[in-house]
Amino acid sequence: MSVEVKVPMLPESVADATILTWHKKVGESVRRDENLVDLETDKVVLEVPAPVDGVIQAIQKEEGTNVTADEIIAVIAPGEVKDTPAPAVSESQAVEQPATNSGSTELSPSVRRLVAEHNLEAAKIIGTGKDGRITKDDVIKVVEQQKSTQGVVSQTAAALPMGAREEKRVPMSRLRARIAERLLEAQQTTAMLTTFNEVNLQAIMDIRKQHKDTFEKTHGARLGFMSFFTKAAIEALKRFPAVNASIDGNDVIYHGYYDIGIAVSTERGLVVPILRDADQMSLAGIEKSIVGSAKKAQEGKLTIEEMTGGTFTISNGGVFGSLLSTPILNPPQSAILGMHKIEQRAVVENGQVVVRPMMYLAMSYDHRIIDGKESVSFLVTIKELLEDPSRLLLEI
Repeated sequence: MSVEVKVPMLPESVADATILTWHKKVGESVRRDENLVDLETDKVVLEVPAPVDGVIQAIQKEEGTNVTADEIIAVIAPGEVKDTPAPAVSESQAVEQPATNSGSTELSPSVRRLVAEHNLEAAKIIGTGKDGRITKDDVIKVVEQQKSTQGVVSQTAAALPMGAREEKRVPMSRLRARIAERLLEAQQTTAMLTTFNEVNLQAIMDIRKQHKDTFEKTHGARLGFMSFFTKAAIEALKRFPAVNASIDGNDVIYHGYYDIGIAVSTERGLVVPILRDADQMSLAGIEKSIVGSAKKAQEGKLTIEEMTGGTFTISNGGVFGSLLSTPILNPPQSAILGMHKIEQRAVVENGQVVVRPMMYLAMSYDHRIIDGKESVSFLVTIKELLEDPSRLLLEI
């Protein structure tokens, strides 16, 4: 008896999802709890595991299709899974399945030429000819469907006239669309302003140089810059509660905890996992949490709970070479700290010109709740704590 694979219950406030990537094809064997397909929502990517051992009998929804909770997306024929590859499904089964490979891979010369001209995959074309063979009409039908969905005529490079300028229209991913919506919301609904300063990181670099090997051996984590900046930000937030607050209608909510968001760039877009109660973490705990969250973000395995909330955000554009920028708020938070590239620059110390590792800092804030004096003082506090890390230990 076949087993249906359904879309799981979607997170709260998520109405539907999009089929992002199938990891299995029709005819391939699968083990129970093995990931079959990734579903993309406007917040996270969900994995759908196989409910039983068996062979993929049908894929009902192709990549790019929108689906809702409890909708059937695949069918599995239960059975024992051997180490050797499972045999392909029968020809009749393959023909019945929508948008799967055809019953026969033999192509006539004219059909093969047409498939090559339009850069198509024969395995994904459903054949309507005898014994499931692909006909010219089948190929033309697929080409016309591509034209209607993409809005442009598919052409090969050889067919393009010399000097032609190609364009490619690709639908915006749900996550990218959500990011765009949030960025516009931040600019349109807040009185956003940015203040700048610079910090001498010589003391931090000396500490890292002296203790990084011992630190890694003891804690199993690298001693990076983010843990120092996180600790300094938390201490500054304690001194300036408005920066850790948010606006809800006509009320100001002052948070008595410190959930710090660390912006992470992924192929799908920017996500912000949250370090819960970061004030209670050690430097090693912060480093481990950041590395773990970044890895999950790259793999698309962050949950909504891991990205929800947050009272303050830190974004490090310096890893990409950014020298200076104005970060955009992450609503409903009231402030965000932007780190940038470390550069050796000439500075004056005790009347002498010396070369030091300098970084520009930028803090964007909501002027409705944070005054200019508070924002400048907040950033100066971070600067002082980083230039003299002993202040972090002494809380002065």
